[in-house]
Amino acid sequence: MVIFTDSTYAIAIAKADRIKETIEALGGTVLEYVDTPIADTSNRMPTLTTALLQRHGDAWTHSLAINDIYFDFMGPALAAAGVKGDARPKAVAAGDGSESAYQRIRGGQYQSVTVAEPLNLQGWQLVDELNRAIQGQEWSGYTSPLHVVTVENISADGGDKNIFDPGNGYRDQYGKIWGK
Repeated sequence: MVIFTDSTYAIAIAKADRIKETIEALGGTVLEYVDTPIADTSNRMPTLTTALLQRHGDAWTHSLAINDIYFDFMGPALAAAGVKGDARPKAVAAGDGSESAYQRIRGGQYQSVTVAEPLNLQGWQLVDELNRAIQGQEWSGYTSPLHVVTVENISADGGDKNIFDPGNGYRDQYGKIWGK
């Protein structure tokens, strides 16, 4: 595997380090740990992808990244090297759930998994937590659910709109809390 991260952000390094530890603890091999800025992925990823293919060849089976954006610019370089969309290396993102990631997963084009963020739910939660703080109340203790998007479940919970929006009735529940 090749892991992509961005040392500009402490959370990105912490996430990538945890991914690396987990992969190695499970007996996997990390071929390379690549630190490249998220802000410059459009410029760096095509050349970087070609270089990684040359260096690792068929040993490179998976790409793991802290965000889907790394994979937005990887596909054309893989295609130019003759790698088919459903072949390896397969991309797995440990956070985001961008529209382009949904499209790649749905189309079987170089990405197999994204861990999608429920942005709408988080917005409602943010307003609720602010209301609680203003009222001097403790935080709710709620954490957003983890949602691993794969081709098997891509249409669930908003996936048909290329987003993760849990169908758990959270809007109605917040409405009840807020007296709507």
